[in-house]
Amino acid sequence: MAEARHCRCSATLLATSFLSLAMILCVVWSPPMAAAAQEMKSINAGPRVVPVRLRRPAFGPESLAFDYHGVGPYTGVSNGRILRWSCSGRRRPGWTEFAHNYKHKTVPECASKKKLAETESACGRPLGLQFHRKTGDMYIADAYLGLMRVGRRGGLAEVVATEAAGVPFNFLNGVDVDQETGDVYFTDSSTAYQRSDYLLVVLSGDATGRLMRYDPRTGNVTVLSSGLAFPNGVAISADRTHLVVAETSSCKLLRHWLRGPAAGKTEVLAELPGYPDNVRPDGAGRGGYWVGLNRDKDWADTGTTPNSISAVRVVVAGGGNGTVAAALRGFGDVTVSEVVQRNGSLWIGSVETPYVGLFKFASLTHA
Repeated sequence: MAEARHCRCSATLLATSFLSLAMILCVVWSPPMAAAAQEMKSINAGPRVVPVRLRRPAFGPESLAFDYHGVGPYTGVSNGRILRWSCSGRRRPGWTEFAHNYKHKTVPECASKKKLAETESACGRPLGLQFHRKTGDMYIADAYLGLMRVGRRGGLAEVVATEAAGVPFNFLNGVDVDQETGDVYFTDSSTAYQRSDYLLVVLSGDATGRLMRYDPRTGNVTVLSSGLAFPNGVAISADRTHLVVAETSSCKLLRHWLRGPAAGKTEVLAELPGYPDNVRPDGAGRGGYWVGLNRDKDWADTGTTPNSISAVRVVVAGGGNGTVAAALRGFGDVTVSEVVQRNGSLWIGSVETPYVGLFKFASLTHA
């Protein structure tokens, strides 16, 4: 990837043994992809991605969000902080700290902005991020500290929830917000294993993950679906009738109905060619989604090749099943955790890199 020369506004590699088993599980749990999905359009994006580098020693911009003014992206990084990118106004373009958690005030090792000697569990690890545009509040799914919220001015993020139905959160991951009601939807990937042991979620066949809703008016948390196999990213549909959830271990997108005759039901929405991470709307407003893939299903056999799939665009017609319409390739060993489409560009997050990727492509919605 070429280094960015000027401002442009617009988990560790999985072990071979893990992916070998995960590939078997995906084959066992997932029927062959439909012929239409196999005819997806390929986009060799990797070589054209511009790295928007983070401030050292931060790395791992797992999730990306834009605020109510369209400023951003904002991203959570390895040292437990939330950073904001800006390249407008009089300030020099770059990253600045937007928010931090209470550990950065109470734990000396976390207060330092130098490279952390402590594990991420000591200082928190923000994963999913999303704004409620009406209030300007950002909601943060911190893998270790719980569901957090920070106001539009940033600063100290407060913990708003740490358990549901008497069971403590153990590995919070994805988050999205209903912009009409302010309800917050989020995932707990496992009640048995923390993020530091994420490989064991698949190796053990763990299916203790949960999908939940936080009501900011009452502070109540409701479990919407349980018994999930590594639920990861979550996105609310444009019509607000259902949630789309990435289930990593099964290589699937799930649909959980919020309204209508199927309300409360969770079903398979799409079979994927790899292990999904985060899921975000494709920006076209027609029910499509970008899904980051940690690895594609062929990795255990072939390793990473120029043809390896790092992210896909899934289109959904009405209440039907999803179809993989486009695939991003050419990222080499870099895994993609999230893809956000905005103003003719794709912003790309990765839990492994010291930068956020920026890919400009004129015909994204027609891919």
